[in-house]
Amino acid sequence: MTDALLIRITCPSKDVAQKIADASVEQRIAACANIEGPVSSTYLWKGVVEQAFEHVLWLKSVKSCWPALEKLVTELHPYDVPAMVALPCTQMLGPFATWLEDNT
Repeated sequence: MTDALLIRITCPSKDVAQKIADASVEQRIAACANIEGPVSSTYLWKGVVEQAFEHVLWLKSVKSCWPALEKLVTELHPYDVPAMVALPCTQMLGPFATWLEDNT
Protein backbone atom coordinates (compact mmCIF):
# COMPACT_ATOMS: atom_id res chain seq x y z
CA MET A 1 0.00 0.00 0.00
CA THR A 2 1.67 3.21 -1.14
CA ASP A 3 -1.04 5.65 -0.09
CA ALA A 4 -0.96 4.93 3.67
CA LEU A 5 -0.10 7.87 5.92
CA LEU A 6 0.95 8.24 9.53
CA ILE A 7 -0.18 11.73 10.54
CA ARG A 8 1.28 13.57 13.54
CA ILE A 9 -0.59 16.47 15.14
CA THR A 10 0.48 18.29 18.30
CA CYS A 11 -2.42 19.37 20.53
CA PRO A 12 -2.56 21.69 23.55
CA SER A 13 -4.41 19.13 25.68
CA LYS A 14 -5.49 15.51 25.77
CA ASP A 15 -9.11 16.66 25.41
CA VAL A 16 -8.39 18.40 22.09
CA ALA A 17 -6.46 15.36 20.83
CA GLN A 18 -9.30 13.04 21.87
CA LYS A 19 -11.93 15.22 20.18
CA ILE A 20 -10.01 15.14 16.88
CA ALA A 21 -9.29 11.41 17.28
CA ASP A 22 -12.93 10.54 17.90
CA ALA A 23 -14.24 12.66 15.03
CA SER A 24 -11.68 11.37 12.52
CA VAL A 25 -12.38 7.70 13.34
CA GLU A 26 -16.16 8.22 13.47
CA GLN A 27 -16.03 9.88 10.03
CA ARG A 28 -13.78 7.06 8.75
CA ILE A 29 -11.11 9.49 7.58
CA ALA A 30 -8.68 7.78 9.96
CA ALA A 31 -8.77 4.12 10.87
CA CYS A 32 -7.00 4.52 14.19
CA ALA A 33 -5.72 7.20 16.55
CA ASN A 34 -3.10 7.14 19.29
CA ILE A 35 -2.48 9.88 21.85
CA GLU A 36 0.89 10.32 23.55
CA GLY A 37 2.06 12.77 26.13
CA PRO A 38 2.32 15.14 27.54
CA VAL A 39 5.53 16.04 25.75
CA SER A 40 7.62 19.15 26.25
CA SER A 41 7.71 21.41 23.19
CA THR A 42 9.97 24.35 22.43
CA TYR A 43 9.15 26.47 19.39
CA LEU A 44 9.43 29.94 17.90
CA TRP A 45 6.15 31.86 17.76
CA LYS A 46 5.98 35.47 16.56
CA GLY A 47 9.68 35.94 17.20
CA VAL A 48 9.62 34.57 20.77
CA VAL A 49 10.89 31.21 21.97
CA GLU A 50 7.94 29.50 23.69
CA GLN A 51 7.67 26.34 25.75
CA ALA A 52 4.57 24.28 26.37
CA PHE A 53 3.39 20.81 27.27
CA GLU A 54 1.40 19.23 24.45
CA HIS A 55 -0.10 15.89 23.50
CA VAL A 56 0.82 14.16 20.25
CA LEU A 57 -2.02 12.71 18.21
CA TRP A 58 -1.10 10.06 15.66
CA LEU A 59 -3.65 9.16 12.99
CA LYS A 60 -3.38 6.18 10.64
CA SER A 61 -5.02 7.06 7.35
CA VAL A 62 -4.65 7.20 3.56
CA LYS A 63 -3.78 10.00 1.14
CA SER A 64 -7.33 10.32 -0.20
CA CYS A 65 -8.51 11.27 3.31
CA TRP A 66 -5.96 14.07 3.80
CA PRO A 67 -8.23 16.93 2.58
CA ALA A 68 -11.03 15.89 4.95
CA LEU A 69 -8.57 15.47 7.84
CA GLU A 70 -7.06 18.88 7.13
CA LYS A 71 -10.54 20.44 7.21
CA LEU A 72 -11.46 18.63 10.44
CA VAL A 73 -8.26 19.63 12.22
CA THR A 74 -8.64 23.24 11.07
CA GLU A 75 -12.18 23.29 12.50
CA LEU A 76 -11.47 21.54 15.83
CA HIS A 77 -7.92 22.61 16.70
CA PRO A 78 -7.52 25.84 18.70
CA TYR A 79 -4.05 26.79 17.36
CA ASP A 80 -3.76 29.42 14.62
CA VAL A 81 -1.27 27.11 12.89
CA PRO A 82 -1.66 23.46 13.98
CA ALA A 83 1.44 21.32 13.48
CA MET A 84 -0.02 18.63 11.24
CA VAL A 85 2.39 16.57 9.13
CA ALA A 86 2.01 13.30 7.24
CA LEU A 87 4.65 10.63 6.91
CA PRO A 88 4.26 8.16 4.04
CA CYS A 89 4.22 4.50 5.06
CA THR A 90 6.52 2.60 2.75
CA GLN A 91 6.10 -0.78 4.42
CA MET A 92 3.45 -2.36 6.61
CA LEU A 93 2.14 -5.74 7.61
CA GLY A 94 -0.25 -7.03 4.93
CA PRO A 95 -3.25 -7.66 7.19
CA PHE A 96 -2.81 -4.22 8.76
CA ALA A 97 -2.74 -2.60 5.31
CA THR A 98 -5.99 -4.37 4.43
CA TRP A 99 -7.57 -3.27 7.73
CA LEU A 100 -6.46 0.32 7.14
CA GLU A 101 -7.93 0.34 3.64
CA ASP A 102 -11.18 -1.24 4.84
CA ASN A 103 -11.66 1.33 7.62
CA THR A 104 -11.01 4.58 5.77
